[in-house]
Amino acid sequence: MRPGKKFKRVEIIERLKKRIGDGVPVIGAGSSCGLVAKCAEIGGADLIIVYSTGISRLKGLPTSHNLGHSNSMTLDMADEILNVVKGTPVICGIEACDASSWDLEYLVDKFMDAGFSGIINFPTIGLFENNTLWRNMKESVGLGFSREIELVKIARSKDIFTMAYVFTPQEAEDMANAGLDCLVPHAGGTAGGLQGFATVDYNEGARVIQDMISAAQKINPQIICLAHGGPFAQPEDTEHLYRHTDAAGFVGASSIERIPIENAVIEAVKNFKSYKTGK
Repeated sequence: MRPGKKFKRVEIIERLKKRIGDGVPVIGAGSSCGLVAKCAEIGGADLIIVYSTGISRLKGLPTSHNLGHSNSMTLDMADEILNVVKGTPVICGIEACDASSWDLEYLVDKFMDAGFSGIINFPTIGLFENNTLWRNMKESVGLGFSREIELVKIARSKDIFTMAYVFTPQEAEDMANAGLDCLVPHAGGTAGGLQGFATVDYNEGARVIQDMISAAQKINPQIICLAHGGPFAQPEDTEHLYRHTDAAGFVGASSIERIPIENAVIEAVKNFKSYKTGK
């Protein structure tokens, strides 16, 4: 067993529902290094979420999932993250649509044996939502979004806490039918900072997110629904999100481990440069 506490599914759900009942947003913090994870926990993150895409952010690059073998990269981060996170569930990103990890049950067991407390479908084929040809090709060989649904079903059969990014109301409905615990509607790449994406405005972002939440809640009114991405990049942006959607919180990746670091380092260096040398 790795350092840190491993949480049961029921424990995580109870913790999150307590936050929701108290009117406090649930915050999932993307953390791809020990320092970010440690600080996120101190700041009060409810979930620490570890996935390979964060490595590109920490390298000063745009968010990318093409830097190497995703599942191996995420597994390699387990020791570093779990070494410094003591009282917060750590969730791992599993790339289900990877032919080199064909046995999904074996893959899930590997991640759980590493000490993680839950799973999320990331990197996800959903990132290619506008490339119908590519998605259809992947689906035709058994490596499409349906495989991510199978990932969730396998994790649920093992009583593992499950999260999933979705990009359409149909995907939200399908994941809810699979028994998903926590839905994360994805509004697109995160705006802002040095490597931000072009995105929709607040109103469109909220509409897109709420459409997916509504689809999932028709299947399971108790499903926990957070939100991610698009124009919602800074803490103050979430005020609009909570006013116009049923999201109970937010999952930040660039918003947690990229933009705050960019801003803090730039400001620190500027401040150091502001003083004069000499007596």
